[in-house]
Amino acid sequence: MSSTSATWSRFKDTLYQNTELGLALDISRIPFPEDFFAKREADIQAAFAAMNALEKGAIANPDEQRMVGHYWLRAPQLAPTDEIREAITTTRAKIDRFAHDIRTGAKTAPNGNPFRHLLVIGIGGSALGPQFVDQALSQPDQAPMTLSFMDNTDPDGIEAALKEIDAQGKVATTLVVVISKSGGTVETRNAMLETAAYFRDHGLDYPRHFVAVTGEGSQLDKLAQDEAWLARFPMWDWVGGRTSELSAVGLLPAALRGLDIHDMLAGAAAMDAVTRRPVTRENPAALLALMWHYETNGRGEKDMVLLPYKDRLLLFSRYLQQLVMESLGKEFDTQGRVVNQGIAVYGNKGSTDQHAYVQQLREGVNNFFVTFIEVLKDRRNLLLKEPLEVEPGVTSGDYLQGFYLGTRDALSEKDRHSISLTIDELTPRSLGMLIALYERAVGLYASLVGINAYHQPGVEAGKKAATGVIALQRRLVAALREATAPAEGQSAETLAAKVEGSPELTFKVLEHLAANGRINKAPRTPWYDSRYRA
Repeated sequence: MSSTSATWSRFKDTLYQNTELGLALDISRIPFPEDFFAKREADIQAAFAAMNALEKGAIANPDEQRMVGHYWLRAPQLAPTDEIREAITTTRAKIDRFAHDIRTGAKTAPNGNPFRHLLVIGIGGSALGPQFVDQALSQPDQAPMTLSFMDNTDPDGIEAALKEIDAQGKVATTLVVVISKSGGTVETRNAMLETAAYFRDHGLDYPRHFVAVTGEGSQLDKLAQDEAWLARFPMWDWVGGRTSELSAVGLLPAALRGLDIHDMLAGAAAMDAVTRRPVTRENPAALLALMWHYETNGRGEKDMVLLPYKDRLLLFSRYLQQLVMESLGKEFDTQGRVVNQGIAVYGNKGSTDQHAYVQQLREGVNNFFVTFIEVLKDRRNLLLKEPLEVEPGVTSGDYLQGFYLGTRDALSEKDRHSISLTIDELTPRSLGMLIALYERAVGLYASLVGINAYHQPGVEAGKKAATGVIALQRRLVAALREATAPAEGQSAETLAAKVEGSPELTFKVLEHLAANGRINKAPRTPWYDSRYRA
């Protein structure tokens, strides 16, 4: 049999096609052996059972003794308690009413004009999910509100977002959605405080512009109640940030922008129904999880490169980066053994990356596998009277597919493995399907390698370390202000000894304070011997 015939035969044997979903998954270019599925069948069945228990309300996060229920967000009837079912349906209805009132002008800004701009403040899943969905689905010329994000504690980024609003003349008609489950996430809190100060500087009563999406009883929830914010929406402890897009976190911004959140939920529910099937070859999430396992040897030995051939899916790689790496990057397995699991994810978009890192993918270190995302329908709207042929019989979209297929073949020639995921078109429904597909694949893969996908101790460690740096800074400033401090200043090493801090961290903190004019510095050579004073 020729190589072309063999490739076609393997394609036919391994293709997953679901015409009802409008989705196909091609795993033919992952060279798993014929007995691979048989050898892994017991493991994947155990993963199905674990997922079934999860959806029924089993304690999935023993660290915090909580359930994990993002699947209930699109199928509240499956939630394990009446209280949770009621909370989901009530919140959906509240989002619908609030977004409708804002979009139609029934609920206005304090000056009586409709809200014209939406500012979303959050970080991690509280910002990345809404950003991803909006870029994928919004049509700016039809959106009822313009949109911007603050997703960090970088003063430059905060100022840039505020200046953009100011330049548009929309300060008085800006609606601010602040998203933080705990209400104490410092990046979000800092951006919120700066935004509130900005509104006050413009003579505005900022609580009448602000909306909270947060956990009941959190610091943010209490603040929003005390200051009578415009509205509050819940975040529940059984929804993690990286799987929160189909909660109020993502649904509220999407609804305010006029996107069809119910179609998105319906698409996720349809994918969930398919990926609950305990038949491996009929379950695209199981197929993905098993391909990841084969490619990484169940140990994260290869990176996952995501190449969506659609500009609107540019942020998909970043979205999956958080979903996959925060879920799977774990030091310990569920038995407490050190395993250092994870899969690194990176990517941008095709065909842009053919002018960036595809050169290395084809000819450099073979330490990755690729997932291509193909969207069959080229356009949603047509500005021209008819599709332009850039060459006789050829459109721009034809070239986009040509680059995808050509790149896939070019990689295969060099034994670079790939998966291809094809959807008919990019719509709210199909985007909901993609979100649900990868959420399920991550959960199944975690079961295959014996880790807990639903906690993130490493993230909490980073937050704790950052708090320690701020405490060190406070001690340093106090030491610099002491009456006995020498007039010529003190070195980082001397100050570190005084405050019982790390000399390196002390030096870095002092340099930052000096660069921002908050302390004085007398430079010396070598640089680390400079002197600092209040």
